[in-house]
Amino acid sequence: MKISARNNIAGTITHVKLGPVSAEVTINVAPGIDIVSVISTASAEDLELKVGTRAFAVIKASSVMVGVEHA
Repeated sequence: MKISARNNIAGTITHVKLGPVSAEVTINVAPGIDIVSVISTASAEDLELKVGTRAFAVIKASSVMVGVEHA
């Protein structure tokens, strides 16, 4: 797989929740670290996403927001 996005993180799918329009996919990328993505159900089905399958979280964004908790 060759793509232009520089941020691609390998992991294993741990959860797939298919809805009528969108699907929530959880990829475990390190112990205790999950990346959750919402994609179309059609894409999830086309990719044949299943728990236990190796997958990549591909991140391409022009901005990243940061938040902190205040005491």
